Amino acid sequence: MAVYRKLAEKHPSFRERSETTDLIVQISLQPWEAFHPDGVIIFSDILTPLPAFGVPFDIEEVRGPVIQSPIRSEEGLKALHHIDLEKLQFVGDSLKILRKEVGEHAAVLGFVGAPWTIATYIVEGGTTRTYTTIKSMCHTAPHAIADYIIYQVESGAHCIQIFDSWGGQLPPHMWEQWSEPYIREIVSLVRTKCPETPIVLYINGNGGFLERMKGTGVDVIGLDWTVDMADGRKRLGNDISVQGNVDPACLFSPLPALTDEIQRVVKCAGSRGHILNLGHGVLVGTPEEAVAHFFEVGKSMKYDNSSQNHVFEESKLVV
Repeated sequence: MAVYRKLAEKHPSFRERSETTDLIVQISLQPWEAFHPDGVIIFSDILTPLPAFGVPFDIEEVRGPVIQSPIRSEEGLKALHHIDLEKLQFVGDSLKILRKEVGEHAAVLGFVGAPWTIATYIVEGGTTRTYTTIKSMCHTAPHAIADYIIYQVESGAHCIQIFDSWGGQLPPHMWEQWSEPYIREIVSLVRTKCPETPIVLYINGNGGFLERMKGTGVDVIGLDWTVDMADGRKRLGNDISVQGNVDPACLFSPLPALTDEIQRVVKCAGSRGHILNLGHGVLVGTPEEAVAHFFEVGKSMKYDNSSQNHVFEESKLVV
């Protein structure tokens, strides 16, 4: 967004923008003020909690995340400690303010990274010998991540999404071994303290994982844009909700073509248990008028429950 880029010129450090309460709140509200979606996502990063359990990092504009001291041995694991939530007070404070700012008009959404993804960043691409290190971190991480989720919920988040960003790099049988058990453990731990909080799971490149993702016990499966929504819904069944999955590149299309694609996705998702969303993040350079159109179309739609035909009128969808 142009308004975000202008703010980033004044505050060029991503760490500053994502760890300063006033800036977090201001940035989080920018899309809501412009487009009035049904969810406001806290401006943060999946690596934000790392320093709170012993892993310093930075984010460079070109290189992206940089782990200052990668952990590639059992000895290095000793640097990790129980998560210190006091070091993440800016997250809690921001969520509390966002709840007050949006009131009952929108849900406030928090998020975390899955253990496999977090461990992969920390190891920073070590050799196959580091798999034992990653495995050890995956055993340690669920409690820290679960505590962080509970902290976000208690601070005001209505819903949490777990990003297993690097999970799609694993073959499905390896994901079952290296990622699924730890996500399932997180979900179980969170359920004990926050049983009513919906949990969403998203994996980029998740076409080969859908049924396995359902086994983690989450409430919503986020489909990326490479999965056909009708096929995804058929594979997952109607006893779990889905999120997605308009191709982000469609926002560069003529607006009538974008309208058609949104309506196709909604129709394929069925008449209940669907969060209309993109199949990944908004791409750099996406026209803001296309984003506005996405929300306008979504809010103009409702279902005719008396038949299989869908009437696209006023909103009954979560966008």
